[in-house]
Amino acid sequence: MSLKDAQVTTVEASDTRSPPGNVRAVFGALLLVMLLASLDQTIVSTALPTIVSELGGLEHLSWIVTAYMLATTIVTPPYGKLGDLYGRKIVLQSAIVLFLAGSALCGIAQSMGQLIVFRALQGLGGGGLMVTAMAVVGDLVSPRERGRYQGLFGAVFGVSTVLGPLIGGFFVEQLRVRTH
Repeated sequence: MSLKDAQVTTVEASDTRSPPGNVRAVFGALLLVMLLASLDQTIVSTALPTIVSELGGLEHLSWIVTAYMLATTIVTPPYGKLGDLYGRKIVLQSAIVLFLAGSALCGIAQSMGQLIVFRALQGLGGGGLMVTAMAVVGDLVSPRERGRYQGLFGAVFGVSTVLGPLIGGFFVEQLRVRTH
């Protein structure tokens, strides 16, 4: 067997092994990031009628969802480029901070206008969560194994479609501040 054949065999064998512990830890964190981003959408969708009734402004209802989606769509390409230029870790951490800041501000919004602006801010972070998490998988996992790992991301979205409405309903029914 030549040296080249031995190297090919080693690479192929390494593709079928389980990933090292640090890759598993990173991947677990990425799954949590994706869960955070996907749960946000399903929780808000369930709680939205109650939120609008508390803040008023039914005519602006669609802007709550649109502001988030528009901001997410706009920042997706720049996040990819920033990840290439500055590294995925710092870009993902920045997206998480922006997303959480937007989430906290949404929680204290006193009007529909504020909520729409804060959802857009949250969307600026949310766009980075998804695209950067997927890019990290591309960096860490060989193309041969990538489908398996990205399949787990699909499972996270499946879980969030079940848990999100339940959590949103719980928040609306049990945790909201009663004003009367």
